[in-house]
Amino acid sequence: MMALPGGCHLDSITLPGQRLHLMQVDSVQRWMEDLKLMTECECMCVLQAKPISLEEDAQGDLILAGGPSPGDPLQLLLKRGWVISTELRRIGQKLAQDRWARVHSMSVRLTCHARSMVSEYSTVSRSSSQEMGQIEKLLMEKCSELSAVTERCLQVENEHVLKSMKACVSETLSTLGQHFGQLLELALTREVQALVRKIDASDNIYTTESTTGNLFSLTQEGAPLCRIIAKVDGVLCLANILTDDSHSEATRAEAAAVVAQVTSPHLPVTQHLSSFLESMEEIVTALVKLCQEASSGEVFLLASAALANITFFDTMACEMLLQLNAIRVLLEACSDKQRVDTPYTRDQIVTILANMSVLEQCASDIIQENGVQLIMGMLSEKPRSGTPAEVAACERVQQKAAVTLARLSRDPDVAREAVRLSCMSRLIELCRSPSERNSSDAVLVACLAALRRLAGVCPEGLQDSDFQQLVQPRLVDSFLLCSNMEESFV
Repeated sequence: MMALPGGCHLDSITLPGQRLHLMQVDSVQRWMEDLKLMTECECMCVLQAKPISLEEDAQGDLILAGGPSPGDPLQLLLKRGWVISTELRRIGQKLAQDRWARVHSMSVRLTCHARSMVSEYSTVSRSSSQEMGQIEKLLMEKCSELSAVTERCLQVENEHVLKSMKACVSETLSTLGQHFGQLLELALTREVQALVRKIDASDNIYTTESTTGNLFSLTQEGAPLCRIIAKVDGVLCLANILTDDSHSEATRAEAAAVVAQVTSPHLPVTQHLSSFLESMEEIVTALVKLCQEASSGEVFLLASAALANITFFDTMACEMLLQLNAIRVLLEACSDKQRVDTPYTRDQIVTILANMSVLEQCASDIIQENGVQLIMGMLSEKPRSGTPAEVAACERVQQKAAVTLARLSRDPDVAREAVRLSCMSRLIELCRSPSERNSSDAVLVACLAALRRLAGVCPEGLQDSDFQQLVQPRLVDSFLLCSNMEESFV
């Protein structure tokens, strides 16, 4: 039996009267009624009838399914921007292979995507500036030019003529990419600026929290968005959130996450953070306070990550941290499993200590807070789960702990305390046993450097074989010796 709309049923064998009635029903109406029941069959028919392209990469054609939600210009720009960027890259690849049919078909599709982006953004955006209008016009002109010239290339058989036309297509494609990049950056800057203004103007806690979350989501899109956030003074807006205790811990943690992303040392955006220096003291103070009062490991991780990145950004931050007794706050947190319970968090802590250890006055604070013993413990960091991410985090902790120890051991008091705590034995173990450092060359180099610094202060703590193999030779020779060691399982 097949169910029909309205709860009726149709037997597999129909009576003549019933058949006559069905024949008298309009065919389109009948198909519309039965469509919901035949969806799966319809899909199968379409799939079976779908031709297989002679181009092996045709199935990789980009289709923008399920467009962005209405009224969300940022998501529209990001989605269309990704599609167009990918199409530009792929056209360049096909052009290099002289696959003119694909170059032309992809150029036509690129024009459709660009026209859709311009049209859709004009619909949802508030207003269009004159500069954006000019770039939109230039972009569409270049799209039309690209489609036209690639179509002409299909009709040319002379290789010398094609070669000269290829240079023209390449130049047009390059100019088109520049116009697209300019248009996308202008539009994104405008929307991010509106988001920042919304945060600044909001008196509603929930609006501020959700909008800050949106800003953090944008930082996940990569360096260009982080640069735009910095350019429109988004960090200063976040500073106001961090320093305002009326905001919830979750909102301040979200703001810290955005600061961490924007100030990441891996992103080339620091030239746009000059205004950040004006509020750096307030931001650092607020982040240290957030670390101290964090109610969970996640909040502590976000705040400490922001601090770690800021210490890379400017050495003034390290001096501020010393004045704020940040070493005590961080080292006390290490004994609190609720706040510091993963190698990822310890990675942030030891990064801050390593950057602060370039300051001479840091050594006395480390000794006073029993920091050498904690650094010694970080040299023994081991992964719990064995996942690649956690193993890599443990390697970073070991490496940075050794770097911190080497820098701090300029101070004889720190060096003697390290020797007393058997740090030299652990460093030797890390050098000689690849499994202890997960065969990491970075950890090996850092441990050799720290061992040599300690040996300069207390050479009596080494056996002759260790001194002759790990300290006396050139660093590169000791490195080659240790990196080629095979472990004995006897």
